[in-house]
Amino acid sequence: MGTTDAIQNVVLVHGAFADGSGWRRVWEALTSRGLRVTIAQIPLTSFEDDVAATRRVLDRIGGPAILVGHSWGGTVITEAGNHPNVSGLVYVSALVPDSGESSGQQYEGFAPTPEFVIDIGDDGFGFLNAEKFKIGFADDLSDADAAFLRDAQVPVNMAAFSAPLSHAAWHDKPSWAVIATEDNAFDQAMLQHMATRAGAQITNVSGSHALFISQAEVVSDVIATAAQNAPVPVA
Repeated sequence: MGTTDAIQNVVLVHGAFADGSGWRRVWEALTSRGLRVTIAQIPLTSFEDDVAATRRVLDRIGGPAILVGHSWGGTVITEAGNHPNVSGLVYVSALVPDSGESSGQQYEGFAPTPEFVIDIGDDGFGFLNAEKFKIGFADDLSDADAAFLRDAQVPVNMAAFSAPLSHAAWHDKPSWAVIATEDNAFDQAMLQHMATRAGAQITNVSGSHALFISQAEVVSDVIATAAQNAPVPVA
């Protein structure tokens, strides 16, 4: 059910080791098209905390939205996407677990990614290895841009990756996926498998794990397409 009107709200959720500032180019591209874009700053302290932070943003917008997640943000939107204000989901080289699954389970049976190295502290929080950061996360960005992301890292509580979902929102809501074909954070087969299982409309683009920066226009085009095509709830 729905109307012919397009969704006007977009909520962007960043992934692990990053914050919402990386969405700047996507924000600019979407707001220039007249969309209202909000960036959820998730704390990366636990799965529950990250979902709660996203839901707070969804509560505030007061209308239907497209919910977008990059990397770990994909897991977050898969749970937070059950919020009644969410009409569609967009996964950006993201984790897409199913109901009852954890993020960590998504790696089972797929090839390792040796360039994506996480250094884990005694407190259980992880940073990406500084020497491997560019090749693992941002290989198609300039040295300066990659260095800024490296030095602005937000550590993630590694325990979050073992938390199971209660219900995967993609079972009930349409989804789209943008997958970077040179992503060194996830095995390509793993990304394709997760997105296909969710029934997502997939766009493949040449890019690194930081495609939300390097391929901001492509990512924005897919989000705009989702906003045009996701069902608008009837008031």
